[in-house]
Amino acid sequence: MEFSAFGQKFTRHSGITQLMDDLNQGLTAPNTIMLGGGNPAAIPEVMAYLDTQAQQLLKTGDLLKAIANYDGPQGKDSFIRALADLLSKELGWQVGPENIALTNGSQTAFFYLFNLLAGEFPDGRKKKVLFPLAPEYIGYGDSALDEDHFVACKPEIRRFDNGLFKYYVDFDRLEVGDDIGLICVSRPTNPTGNVLTDEEIRHLDQIAQDKGIPLLIDNAYGTPFPNIIFSNATPFWNDNTILCMSLSKLGLPGVRCGIVIANPTIVQAITNISGIVNLAPGSMGPALTLPMIQNGDIIRLSNDVIKPFYQAKAQQAVEWLQQAIPLPQFHIHKPEGALFLWLWFEDLPVHCQELYQRLKQKGLLVVPGHYFFPGIEDGDWAHSKQCIRLNYAQPEADVKAGIEILAKEVLAIYGESQN
Repeated sequence: MEFSAFGQKFTRHSGITQLMDDLNQGLTAPNTIMLGGGNPAAIPEVMAYLDTQAQQLLKTGDLLKAIANYDGPQGKDSFIRALADLLSKELGWQVGPENIALTNGSQTAFFYLFNLLAGEFPDGRKKKVLFPLAPEYIGYGDSALDEDHFVACKPEIRRFDNGLFKYYVDFDRLEVGDDIGLICVSRPTNPTGNVLTDEEIRHLDQIAQDKGIPLLIDNAYGTPFPNIIFSNATPFWNDNTILCMSLSKLGLPGVRCGIVIANPTIVQAITNISGIVNLAPGSMGPALTLPMIQNGDIIRLSNDVIKPFYQAKAQQAVEWLQQAIPLPQFHIHKPEGALFLWLWFEDLPVHCQELYQRLKQKGLLVVPGHYFFPGIEDGDWAHSKQCIRLNYAQPEADVKAGIEILAKEVLAIYGESQN
């Protein structure tokens, strides 16, 4: 069977496909330690709250209504209105229902936006998506209809005490040509847990405004919900900003509900695409979380439960890693948010893909780092082959056992290189 160019591109192996296959394996193989995918933790207080909400939906019949009817292509009206009210009240943003569209997960939103604002234009021009800070989210790299869709800028790396480091946007090297149609960052950054500073965000916004192109901020882990941010970060949005949010990291990845906050032109475009591709986004997530948006509990849970839960787990995992791998070549990106620790093994004697395979054979799943550099040519930067992403959000026993496997393997690899 012969596939079209579209078919050939979207049926090939990709990093995001490997990650999701591993995630499924980790959930179905009882002896596998799953520290790879982005599955959030099952926080007891959050799960209990959501269970109560689900029971209430069953009792009132609203669950059946949600699954027995289509919403509009923009998404559930009552949810959109409630979210607009919440953002206006909590953050002072001038946001109305015309500024919000829902999608079947954020991944779908990125696919729409990357191909809406970059790619081939009717007049023959071709524009690209710029990632001003690499590494970036693994799911971006394959979300384009054509090749050569992305370009990225290597970061400035600053080292701190205790083997920590942090990436910063290297504005001296950042080039935003006329062929750029969209600037995209995640905040907190997946995979590294980096939180771009307020100054970096303002600088990027000014560049985007000057170039007449949008700034897309992937806010899946950010504020005001689920607020998995451990450093100071001011929420940011304006008419030139596209903010993508999600219900996944609240503990609801299965409902596949992405949220796009943008100017009405972008929202209408997303709505039209959604109608063509999906008819309508799913109803379950909005129905389940509508009450907690209306009463503000989504903010309370994010601030008082979700954020401190992950912050404590991140700090504990860093301590275990530093104790287990006492190598001068081992560095951890400063944990500032999200569900991940980004581990850099400087001058790693093997490719991080080989390290991933060796760990997988030992029953530990992580994600090799080279997939997180869309827009940087493979082979162009040794650093991209020396890193892995580790999900610290899983049960304590799994994280500790996984770190022990990782430490044993890494120490063996460095030892082998010296023989």
